[in-house]
Amino acid sequence: MDSKPIGDKNRRVCPSCDYIHFTDPKVGVGVMVIDEGRILLVKRAMNPEKGKWSIPAGFLDYGEEPQVTAMREVFEETNLTVNNLELMEVYHNPRATVDGGASIFILYSADLIEGTLMAGDDAEVAAFFAPEDLPELAFASTQEAIRNWQNGLIKG
Repeated sequence: MDSKPIGDKNRRVCPSCDYIHFTDPKVGVGVMVIDEGRILLVKRAMNPEKGKWSIPAGFLDYGEEPQVTAMREVFEETNLTVNNLELMEVYHNPRATVDGGASIFILYSADLIEGTLMAGDDAEVAAFFAPEDLPELAFASTQEAIRNWQNGLIKG
């Protein structure tokens, strides 16, 4: 593969067949769950941002609906079941290609239905936090979403 200008960017191109490789963005999906004025967060057990806290989230699988991914990730990471998902925001994380996170992050809010809170999958700990008592947060999108929630700009 060679690099050459295609449109407005340098792209990898096969010199034999002129195939152009387009790098697809990673899409992450997360859920803001608020219960009794507290937000559900998970402590990350893996990189990127290992040891910091984030909204329950994960990568969108090929062919999977974002809402299905969102509910699955909440259950896998916290053992909680949610429903009534509502689209809150779509974020662009420009550093995602550097740190391995999602370059596009779709955030939903959801209602807590049932379950016993328990960390699972790639979450070390799962807990609810009051807006004034938050741990160290991972990811620019998580930080912005929680800041907007704290300031009443979005509802959880």
